[in-house]
Amino acid sequence: MLTVHHLNNSRSQRVLWLLEELGVPYEIVRYNRQPNMLAPPELRAIHPLGKSPVITDNGNTIAESGAIIEYIVDTYGAGRLIPQPGTPERLRFTYWLHYAEGSAMPPLLLKLIFLMLPKRAPWLMKPLVNAISTKALGTMVNPQLKQHMAFWEGELGKSEWFAGNDFTAADIQMSFPLEAASARAGLEPGHPKAMAFLARIHARPAYQRALEKGGPYSVGR
Repeated sequence: MLTVHHLNNSRSQRVLWLLEELGVPYEIVRYNRQPNMLAPPELRAIHPLGKSPVITDNGNTIAESGAIIEYIVDTYGAGRLIPQPGTPERLRFTYWLHYAEGSAMPPLLLKLIFLMLPKRAPWLMKPLVNAISTKALGTMVNPQLKQHMAFWEGELGKSEWFAGNDFTAADIQMSFPLEAASARAGLEPGHPKAMAFLARIHARPAYQRALEKGGPYSVGR
């Protein structure tokens, strides 16, 4: 049986959601974050990088969200949650599947880091670290995020879902950047289509079942 090595409050929540959408049987092995919010060392016994998400299935160990989604859809999807080959929708699907982690998440991660640095800096260093973080956010990170959020809003104005008029696994992949942007980057003002996208995915029964199985989930940390 397919096993999801599930780190609490992480990207592996998307894998549970995908499996629930497809009705694929699976089991969960749970791992809890350490006080520093990093994954526990036990995950390295599954994959050398010790990161989540990672799945094991039929002797295969697969890491990275996009690779996992491709594997599950190819192995268990039977043509579901992926557009037909050779169509414009399939090209869009492939783009969003890779864009989510390759382009969208880096500035969101930087936002998180620069917000956290002043809180974790030694007392005497706090003013300097706060000044550096504020400058980096204002001149580099926030302008990038503004551009990405405008991009999402424009693309969701073309169709209800990212790859077209049908819900696909690319929407599952894109859920994490949009949820992170809503929590960290002020997605709500001026982005009604992106917020409607989040409302639609949160209302899906499979999304809700995945939350019940995966545990509390917040990307605002």
